[in-house]
Amino acid sequence: MQVVVCKDAEEGAGIVTEEILGALESKPDLVLGLATGSTPIGVYQQLSLAHCEGGVDFSAVRTFNLDEYCDLAADHPQSYRSFMRKHLFKDINIPEENIHFPPSEGPGLREKCLRHEDEIRQAGGINIQLLGIGSNGHIGFNEPTSSLASRTRIKTLTEKTLRDNSRFYEDPSEQPQVASTLGIATILDARRILLQAYGEKKAEAVKASVEGPISSYWPGSALQMHADVTFILDEASAARLEMIEYFRKSRADRVRLQEENTI
Repeated sequence: MQVVVCKDAEEGAGIVTEEILGALESKPDLVLGLATGSTPIGVYQQLSLAHCEGGVDFSAVRTFNLDEYCDLAADHPQSYRSFMRKHLFKDINIPEENIHFPPSEGPGLREKCLRHEDEIRQAGGINIQLLGIGSNGHIGFNEPTSSLASRTRIKTLTEKTLRDNSRFYEDPSEQPQVASTLGIATILDARRILLQAYGEKKAEAVKASVEGPISSYWPGSALQMHADVTFILDEASAARLEMIEYFRKSRADRVRLQEENTI
C-alpha cells in the first residue's frame, strides 16, 4: 500500500490522471473501473481536456462503473449513468457499447449481476480501479458488514449513506434505498487501485482503512490485502494517520528511486 498526501484535490486528480494516461499509452484498450460522487470529478475534467485539447484517444477503452441506484431511470438527474455522461462520457470518444454499469433495473437482477461479473472477466479484468470512500468506510456501495468475498449484487443502503446523499433529493420519497454495486472481491480483482479521499470528513475512514485491522465493518480496510493500491489524500483526510511521516518518507524515497531508474 502506498499513501500519497497532496496539497489539495487538484494535485491528487493530477496524479490519478497521469497514472491513467500513462497506462493508456501502453494499453489503448485499457479497462477502467470508474467511481462517481464529487471526488473523481477533477480526474474526469482532466481526462476530458486530454481528449479535447491533447487528442488522447479513448475509442478502445472499456469502462465498468462501481455502482448504480436501483429503479432510477438512466436519464434521471441523480442516476450515476447521468452523472457519468455529464462529467466524462459526453466529452470523450468511448463508444457506448464499451460502457458498463452494474444492473439496476427490471426483473432478475441477481442473474444479471452474475452476468455482469462474466462481462468483466471477458474484458480481461479491470486494469485500474478508481475509488472514493464513504465516511462510514464504504467502497462502492459495499456498506459496513459487507462480505469481503462479495461480488456484484444488490445492497440496502445504510442510514448514514442515505443522510450523506439526502441533499441531492428535494423530495425524500424519491431517494433510492437500494443500489447495485461491484463487490469487495470484485474490486480487489483489479490490477491497480487508486483511492482518492479529501477533507476532514473522510479522516476516520481513511485511518481505519489504512492502519486499522481488516474488518467488514470498515470495508475500505479490505484494500490492505491488495498488492498495488494507492491512497491519494489531502492533509485533512490524512490527519489521523499515525504513520503519516513514514508515508511521506516512503513516497519521497519511491520518487527518488524512480528518477534514478532503480525501481
